[in-house]
Amino acid sequence: MSGAGAPDFFYREAQRLGYVARSAFKLLQIQNQFKLITSGSSVLDLGCAPGAWLQVACQSLGPPRNGGSVLGIDIKKVKVPHVHCDSRVQTVCADVMNLPKSKLKSLSPKEKGFSVILSDMCPIVSGITTRDAALSVELGMQAVNLALGEAALGVGEVIHGKDKDSIDDSTSASDCDGVIQSDVETTLQKVIVVEAQGYKIVVKRDLSDMSKLAVAGKNINIQILS
Repeated sequence: MSGAGAPDFFYREAQRLGYVARSAFKLLQIQNQFKLITSGSSVLDLGCAPGAWLQVACQSLGPPRNGGSVLGIDIKKVKVPHVHCDSRVQTVCADVMNLPKSKLKSLSPKEKGFSVILSDMCPIVSGITTRDAALSVELGMQAVNLALGEAALGVGEVIHGKDKDSIDDSTSASDCDGVIQSDVETTLQKVIVVEAQGYKIVVKRDLSDMSKLAVAGKNINIQILS
């Protein structure tokens, strides 16, 4: 079988190896190069559907005796795949754009945050290129916000469009901080696949500037993969 609609090599390999999607190979490549996930890691996977990254993350933890955990968050309800996953993997159905960091952190082991945060989020495609590109950027920046907090976005004196002085007492300090563990050396790997003219340049420039920041005592190494 060949031509339009034919399954490609990675699709066939994913099926052969028991992965629910070929996107597993993206994380396998990142893991092979950067060794982000190690024994005992507490992993958060943002936008985890359909579950391929959950599979790779669990595999990367090693056998169950090594410990560790994997939590997947997605706006869709995601069933933990049977293959390559074990009891260390759990999923929660939630909208990451409206998920308080305090709530997210409460889902981490001992409520201390996560040592590895993954994101391969993408919007529901509308077919309108500029709209889809803008939503992709928004999801990417929200992943940075959840991981590192408001300061990582360079919001300065403004949080969610409000001056700091106008933030009421209901705004938790933990919702301004990220959910990455405070003692973790942070490396952000951002794969930029944005077709709309101008967006790729803007995102690359903004994230590159962030590589010089030290947010809440964390050393941040931003690498743009494009």
